[in-house]
Amino acid sequence: MSDADNMGADLGVRRFGRVNWLGLATLIERECRRFLNVWSQTIMAPLINAGLFLMIFVIAVGPDRGPVMGVPFVTFIAPGILTMTVIQNAFANTSSSLASAKVQGNIVDTLMPPLSAAELVTGYIAGAVARGLLVAVVIAVGVRLFLGIGMAHPLWVLIFTVLGSVFMGGLGLIAGIFANKFDQLAAISNFIVTPLAFLSGTFYSLDAMPPVLQTLSHANPFFYIIDGVRYGMLDVSDSSPWLGLAIVSASAAVVVLINWNWFRLGYRLKP
Repeated sequence: MSDADNMGADLGVRRFGRVNWLGLATLIERECRRFLNVWSQTIMAPLINAGLFLMIFVIAVGPDRGPVMGVPFVTFIAPGILTMTVIQNAFANTSSSLASAKVQGNIVDTLMPPLSAAELVTGYIAGAVARGLLVAVVIAVGVRLFLGIGMAHPLWVLIFTVLGSVFMGGLGLIAGIFANKFDQLAAISNFIVTPLAFLSGTFYSLDAMPPVLQTLSHANPFFYIIDGVRYGMLDVSDSSPWLGLAIVSASAAVVVLINWNWFRLGYRLKP
């Protein structure tokens, strides 16, 4: 080994540089191809589900329900349904990818390449963000065409959609690390993720809830993601978007840090 190679090794520089850009890009491409290859399930199905939610509420309570926070009820719930669908898909992308690799025994194919823990986490979460953004765009277009709802603050919508996808993608990795079979993954999704999403102001304003539940909702990052997107679309919200930005950013950072540490240690990943 030459002196230059020894110096690079001492500095912790790998032969392809401090960041394995090719490996990272390949991992991101793989994660994106996973959901694009079954687009009818990952893109069209969420759009249809969101449309059914809106149709049911329009038929059941829309005509009789008064305005909420100064906007029609159906208009009020549209951002909530969009955000709920986005975060559920971001969670599903990382959790199903990691859990499938563990169950099928090919997780070693991901761990063996020269990718650092940070690169692995970035690759997985980038796939979740891509899926979340694509689902958000598809539903936003549908909401615009059929309900005439545009974007009051597009940048806020983008920020909360990305941060929400990062947060939920990170939670998906945590679920995938803990789950050793698909039943366990489904239990985490059904009993933790879905209830937290539904009870975070998706279909109502916090003013309609008892004080105790309002306090609990303010401790739930899901609430700030949904409230932030609602502010970006309708210019109404239950809390300050800046407060939501701080809480969601901090929550995403904590989850990503946990992911990085567990991938670095190989926690529940290495055979």
